[in-house]
Amino acid sequence: MGSFSVSLPAKWEEFLKRLADDHEIDVSKVISELCEWAFSSSESKTQFEVWLDKAYPPEGEAEDRAIEEDEEESEAEEENEDEAEEEVHEDRDYSEDREPKSYGTTV
Repeated sequence: MGSFSVSLPAKWEEFLKRLADDHEIDVSKVISELCEWAFSSSESKTQFEVWLDKAYPPEGEAEDRAIEEDEEESEAEEENEDEAEEEVHEDRDYSEDREPKSYGTTV
């Protein structure tokens, strides 16, 4: 197994170091066993990958998602504008229907 460095948030680093000290093992062994436990089933691996893709989309997908969200937002705004315009027309038509009509007679 290769060796690489990982930065952990302070609260997790302290927690994992304390566990390692309590069990008199190296912190890298604790992290290794944690990963083994967390990813021991294909279902948990898949769940993690789905979460990771949503939280940190692969390169290129973030831009695609932003474009899609902008398009969806524009479509929603356009629909809202259309609905508001239809309501204005309906209100105007209703008001016109309620007004007394004059049929060429002047008073």
